Amino acid sequence: MEENAKTIRLGKPRRKVVPLWRRRSAVATSMMVVVSAIGAGLWWSVSHNLIDKLAEQTKWRAIAMSAKVGFQVNEILVVGRKETSSKILRKAIRLQRGAPILAFDLNAARDRVEALPWIRRATVERMLPDTILLSIEERKPLAIWQHEGKFVLIDEQGDVILRQEIGRFNDLLVVVGKNAPDQTAQLLTTLRTQPELQSMVKAAVWVGERRWNLRLTGDIDVRLPEGDTIGAWKRLAEYERVHRVLERDVQILDLRMPDRLIVRKLPQKKTTKRKSGRET
Repeated sequence: MEENAKTIRLGKPRRKVVPLWRRRSAVATSMMVVVSAIGAGLWWSVSHNLIDKLAEQTKWRAIAMSAKVGFQVNEILVVGRKETSSKILRKAIRLQRGAPILAFDLNAARDRVEALPWIRRATVERMLPDTILLSIEERKPLAIWQHEGKFVLIDEQGDVILRQEIGRFNDLLVVVGKNAPDQTAQLLTTLRTQPELQSMVKAAVWVGERRWNLRLTGDIDVRLPEGDTIGAWKRLAEYERVHRVLERDVQILDLRMPDRLIVRKLPQKKTTKRKSGRET
């Protein structure tokens, strides 16, 4: 009995268990899955590429047919143009009469127009069947900025419009200083409160990044304070109405003190008296 029991305990050697992932059938199945996935991806890519190409071809056929039945550009309307020449606009739009109107890229045309020096913003629209409407908003010239020996035209935001051919804007205020363009709109708001004085201002210098010096007709310098420039400008207008200070031989009018006007007169020229009688 003991021998039989021993024999039963020992038994035959167990079969070696092969992991599932190493079985031939599993490997083959995995390979089939991978190949199928790759094939499906290639099929999807090719089929969609073909679909995209077919869609593109269909679109252009439809556009060509639409042009034959009247959907082509016959007129380009421009609204808001003042400084920008029609020639420059036509070049930026890149559109010829007779072109299929449905093929025209409105967004690309808008971007090209807005890149022009005078244009602040633009919209481009189709007016079917045959008209393109271009609406533009041009930048407004504000002043001439003198910087590093050069003169440029700036707009209300202090941005440069033109760097050349600005002679026809010589009647605008000339501002000087590193960051003067950023402060010019506020300065002009102050000057407009006293129109009779504003017409006399020829130039303005932004001093120390904090205040303005003005140059008036007759080479009179007006020193405005750092704060309450409107109040100081109003005081000067009152002094002029009452005392006619600008008609006197003054060189500097200092308004930096809130309760007084400091006046510096022009230096008097020295004169020599002639001797009377004959020399003997």
